Amino acid sequence: MAEQLEFFPIQSPCRGICQSDERGFCRGCMRSRDERFNWQKMSDVEKQEVIRLCRQRLLRKLRANKAPDTEEPQQPSLF
Repeated sequence: MAEQLEFFPIQSPCRGICQSDERGFCRGCMRSRDERFNWQKMSDVEKQEVIRLCRQRLLRKLRANKAPDTEEPQQPSLF
């Protein structure tokens, strides 16, 4: 796979919420401990992969935390 040139550096996904969840991922950016500590050493391709993984982790977490759909109460008939 050919590597695409990047004109701008890939910014860290850090959001300043530096706390680990129960699985060891940062609650703010969803990176693992190794991904956070080695960010500066990674190539742009590796950084893009980490960002892709973070998006997947966030979506998985949002789906898991979604409350089950509760049936809305029916409006009583006026007639």
